[in-house]
Amino acid sequence: MQKTSPIKILIADDHPVVREGLVALINRRPDMEVVAEASNGREAVAEFLLHRPDVALMDLRMPELDGADAMVAIREKAPAARVIVLTTYDDDEDIQRALRAGAKAYLLKDAPRDELLACIHAVHEGRTLIPPAIAAKLADLVGASTLTTRELEVLALVADGNSNKVVARTLSIAEGTVKSHVNAVLRKLDAADRTQAVTIALKRGMLRL
Repeated sequence: MQKTSPIKILIADDHPVVREGLVALINRRPDMEVVAEASNGREAVAEFLLHRPDVALMDLRMPELDGADAMVAIREKAPAARVIVLTTYDDDEDIQRALRAGAKAYLLKDAPRDELLACIHAVHEGRTLIPPAIAAKLADLVGASTLTTRELEVLALVADGNSNKVVARTLSIAEGTVKSHVNAVLRKLDAADRTQAVTIALKRGMLRL
């Protein structure tokens, strides 16, 4: 009986302790092997193209190039790349960016190790794996209105505690226009007031303070 080659894996994470833990976990498995590591997004792209792993585990927020942009760069040269996002963050915007970039799975770092190992096998076999909690978040976003660039600009200034008058002066628009934008934001985010709108936008990753 012919022996099956181990699944070749790249680990990209800017935290050495996380990388070491993942390497130790994976290399204990006879059916998996870590062939490369990267501590930032640019390294991840270079190491992927050099070693051509079967599966990559990619953190989202890394220096120099974040995980989503690294995935886009990798898939430009290797369209069939299979990448699992392994992150601490489950903001709506992070999830959407990762999936748009071509992630085959999205796992949080507190996932049980058996779930991670099963996910690696699933993605290696060509499947896409989104845990129920993440899938539920995506379902909530289906059909949800997105904010325009101007609405995001207004909301960012509101989040800083500025009045409509100050927002209008900052953006060189009429105060009435600001009020219209704020009302549109409240409606799209289904928020009762400005504070709730800011809270929702922060939770979804649309704003960062």
